[in-house]
Amino acid sequence: MRTSTRVFPVAVGVLAALLISVPAVAGDAASGTGANPAAVEEAGRQQLLLWTSGDREVALKMVFMYAYNCKKRGWMDTVRLLVWGPSAKLLSEDEELQEQLAGLKDVGVELYACKGCADLYGVSDKLSRLGINVMYTGTMLAELQQKGWHVLTI
Repeated sequence: MRTSTRVFPVAVGVLAALLISVPAVAGDAASGTGANPAAVEEAGRQQLLLWTSGDREVALKMVFMYAYNCKKRGWMDTVRLLVWGPSAKLLSEDEELQEQLAGLKDVGVELYACKGCADLYGVSDKLSRLGINVMYTGTMLAELQQKGWHVLTI
């Protein structure tokens, strides 16, 4: 979803119709700033991509492509990628995905991973070194939905 080796294709428009309308929140609890990752922002302009799939092709041809374009093209003001479950293991092992992840970060996609899931796979430290905020995310996910974030689960 992000010219260099980090650019993603543009053919993503159809995915916008698949979004589940559910408005707004931001912050970075893992940064130590004390900010709540579920703090309120302008309603309706926040996208959470809940990435659970361990399928590499899904990551490259949907998750990353959409996240990149969603932020880069201004489809949403805030775009957050939440790595949850098998995607944590896949990301920790795949260098191409890690490079693409850097492209997401470069355009301003917020990167989070579920600590409980990452711990199950033994990859919390590796994900942190990739610049991902690794934290317990169940409460954050519930609060974002309560605040009306658009949530797309892949």
